[in-house]
Amino acid sequence: MNPMESTKKTLVILDRDGVINHDSADYIKSPEEWKAIQGSLSAIARLSQAGHLVAIATNQSGLARGLFSSSALSAIHEKMRSSIQTAGGSVDAIVYCPHGPDDNCSCRKPRPGLLHQIIKSYDQATLGSIYMVGDSIRDLQAAIAIEAKPILVETGKGQKTKTQLRQYGLSHTPVYSNLKSFTDALLDQEF
Repeated sequence: MNPMESTKKTLVILDRDGVINHDSADYIKSPEEWKAIQGSLSAIARLSQAGHLVAIATNQSGLARGLFSSSALSAIHEKMRSSIQTAGGSVDAIVYCPHGPDDNCSCRKPRPGLLHQIIKSYDQATLGSIYMVGDSIRDLQAAIAIEAKPILVETGKGQKTKTQLRQYGLSHTPVYSNLKSFTDALLDQEF
């Protein structure tokens, strides 16, 4: 192994709703509605404790729709950060797209703007592998757009998304039951 490769850090970018916390067709509008998926917080803790960089990239069109305010979103993210810290982990960055599906912005996944924003915050020379863990086709497409490794979890919308992989040319995407099982595989290097 090249000695420089051993100093490179793996970056794991996570979608939020459906990967870290339970999703809702009515949107997550308050800290009280934010409920972690079992095992997700400890998975993030294990990733960060192992020296991996962890960031979150999330579409939050509820802002554009007027369903919640930016202060409510900040409070949700503060609860999430606090919960991750309580589990022994940390998150390096949380970025979000506040636009609606018809706003034609560059940051709403499947466009790669959020992921580029995260990557730019790191010294490129220190980055090794980049993974994007999501539960939707748009998460996987955003990963491919930045040449990251797309990972599908079956939580959230993941079960439905799994049935669409072939249709979108994504049939080689690794699929895990949840964030914990992906973390187990990454830390054990089983993929």
